[in-house]
Amino acid sequence: MPPFRVLARPGVEALEHVVKQATVPLWMPHGLGPGWLCSGFGCAGDDRGGARATVTSLTGPSPLGGGADVILVAEEMGVGLGARFAGLPGPDPGHGFDTGPPDAKVEVAGHPTALWNLPADSDCAAFVGEAKGCWLWAVIWPAAAGVLVYDSLSLVDLRDGYVEAELAFGSVSPRLGDAPAA
Repeated sequence: MPPFRVLARPGVEALEHVVKQATVPLWMPHGLGPGWLCSGFGCAGDDRGGARATVTSLTGPSPLGGGADVILVAEEMGVGLGARFAGLPGPDPGHGFDTGPPDAKVEVAGHPTALWNLPADSDCAAFVGEAKGCWLWAVIWPAAAGVLVYDSLSLVDLRDGYVEAELAFGSVSPRLGDAPAA
């Protein structure tokens, strides 16, 4: 896996830094729901090749009560950051993950996108699909909060622009440190 870096403070400066480095999408739900905050950004890559994976962290209320954390990862195939957050072996979701019908469909960059639920660590729910030619991972804690992907979730690529007034930032999520080094 390329070097993974978490930006020290969520905010517009961190967002702009990742957008400049990104060779893959930087996903964000369109219109954060009440109580939801962006709790960090990260990227994997180097200065020469750019960021081959991006991460957006979100923190907010779970629909089932309590708090929830969501990590959205966009990455080139073979990078492995999404699988690491989900606690899966190998860099990609594995052979045959998409042989059955999808478990959820979300809107991604204006297109319906299929997501499959993967057997992940017992404390999280992990969904994966493809969007804009890259893996799209949604890793959600606690696992029961995975129902979030069944609500009309719509993701936008922040590289295509954003309205600063629509973004709310909190402190950096400790979940961003849960991607172990290769």
